[in-house]
Amino acid sequence: MFQLKTTPFHERTSRLCQAQNWRRWAGYLVAGSYELTLDREYWAIRNAAALIDVSPLMKYVIAGKDAAALLHRVTTRDIFKMSVGQIAYTGWCDDEGKLIDDGTVARLDDTTFRLTAAEPNLRWLSMNAVGLEVEITEQTDSLAALSLQGPNSRSVLKRVCGEEVEGLKYFRIMESSLDGIPVTLSRTGYTGDLGYEIWMDAKAAFKVWDALMDTGADYGITPVGILAMDMARVEAGLFMLDVDYTSTSHAWIETQKSSPFELGLGWTVALDKPGYFVGRRALEREKREGSAWKMVGLEVDWVGMEKLYREVGLPPQIPGMAVRTSLPVMAGDAQVGYASTSSWSPLLKKYIALAHLQRPYYEAGTDVRMEITVEHQRQHAPARVVKLPFYEPEWKKK
Repeated sequence: MFQLKTTPFHERTSRLCQAQNWRRWAGYLVAGSYELTLDREYWAIRNAAALIDVSPLMKYVIAGKDAAALLHRVTTRDIFKMSVGQIAYTGWCDDEGKLIDDGTVARLDDTTFRLTAAEPNLRWLSMNAVGLEVEITEQTDSLAALSLQGPNSRSVLKRVCGEEVEGLKYFRIMESSLDGIPVTLSRTGYTGDLGYEIWMDAKAAFKVWDALMDTGADYGITPVGILAMDMARVEAGLFMLDVDYTSTSHAWIETQKSSPFELGLGWTVALDKPGYFVGRRALEREKREGSAWKMVGLEVDWVGMEKLYREVGLPPQIPGMAVRTSLPVMAGDAQVGYASTSSWSPLLKKYIALAHLQRPYYEAGTDVRMEITVEHQRQHAPARVVKLPFYEPEWKKK
């Protein structure tokens, strides 16, 4: 019988989880929300400091003389250009240029990297490493991880780690000490706000959690579950595997697969890098010919949606969390795509969605209609295609 694992922070998170709202993530049990509503957790991300257990992220250390060559071969980024201490967000594709997974690559030293992923990739990495002098070690269980997000996150870390945190730039990594405990800090996150991720030996998890919660009390630190993070990542235009796209290893048919260009990741595809990488020919062809589909943002017109509810005598019904449900998107009488995740944005005061649209409907400014359910009846609310992200604060990269 399959049994879900608990993260190294479970003893702390379970005591705080008043809602008993638990979710599955990569074989682990994690808090969906700590409170009965998401309001306080969401606003901690945007106004204060949010502490999120992200330990279920798959983590691989890739070391050896050919470590860079392996990652150069399997990802779309030019790994040889990365400096020590740099992090690169990237996807990795099959031979047809369709995404298998996405994550980050951190260069820890000249011959050592850490790769994070949403799902297990050890077999795939090992197959591509044949003939290379490289060692791949999975650290998912032994390396605990916390995401500290929000405009006060830097102030909290400076109190527990020291002033050197001030110099850590966006998408960079550094070794540090948190209340005397060795940790690695990365200027990364999944909320689109100022934030950091903290990596530590699983045995030190409680001490790190307690130090952050104690120090962060003066800055409004709040334990936050993955549902509030879900709302924030939609505002930031960040997609999720198995929600907004299907890995090629899971897809049943070709139309379920997506390329980096279709997902707005063209900026991560280094077609000018030397040598072969998996999916190169297909991606070069798509670059020349253009993409048939693209993931874009949708802003639903409030007045138009309100009218649909008013016709049945109701005010607009807004979901209290991000909705991971496929919703048809129409232009005229034809379906031209679908929204994969939709959410009310408390900050922007808009109903927004991540949507996959066919050419030419994915161009910004195009008027479309997104399906909503009004009193058990399917209706179509007017919406407009917009560029992503919906929200990006100026302090995110400073």
